[in-house]
Amino acid sequence: MREDIEIVPSLLSADFAILAEEIKKVEEAGCKRLHLDVMDGNFVPNITMGPVIIESIRRRTKLLLDAHLMVQEPERYLDDFKRAGVNSIIIHQEACCNFLKTVQQIKKLDTVAGIALRPGTPVKSIKDVIQEMELILIMTVEPGFGGQPYMAGIEKKIIEVRNLMKEKGLEIPIEVDGGINTETAPLVVKAGATRLVAGHAIFTGDVVENVEKLRHSVESI
Repeated sequence: MREDIEIVPSLLSADFAILAEEIKKVEEAGCKRLHLDVMDGNFVPNITMGPVIIESIRRRTKLLLDAHLMVQEPERYLDDFKRAGVNSIIIHQEACCNFLKTVQQIKKLDTVAGIALRPGTPVKSIKDVIQEMELILIMTVEPGFGGQPYMAGIEKKIIEVRNLMKEKGLEIPIEVDGGINTETAPLVVKAGATRLVAGHAIFTGDVVENVEKLRHSVESI
């Protein structure tokens, strides 16, 4: 098993009626963290979870919690998510009034600061801020809804981010989110991704078995 590749279950695809059981399954599968999609119906056309639900999740697990804030002006809610128990906060540059100031706010909360790139967001947009980032999330689908198909060709963007990091002398985890399954996982890992966010591919059917299949799909890369 490749220790450098991490499978990160996205709870957006879990059954919220039995959420505690779903979390227990990914723990049994050996996952280290959970991906939490936070949408406000403004920055993206959907509404999902907030700090209250995340606080409940925190009480049920010791896994690391990554909050992906697809919300307008995320700086307004950073303290709330920190109190709820998240370990990482991932934001979109275009959603912030002052991106670098928001990143510094996240770091002051002793929380990992991440940036998310939508399919249409060019890598050059992070050229001057990448040195401040501790996590880079590359989206292979437009944010807003789970279960969307993988956008072919996104591997080029991963390679571009990897080359930018090399140019800057940086080593930052590259996380990929959207349409990740046993067919697409090898593509993004080969391009340089180190964390694979998966929802439907994990929570549809046997969770433990699905996580193992994802791991197995990238073992030879």
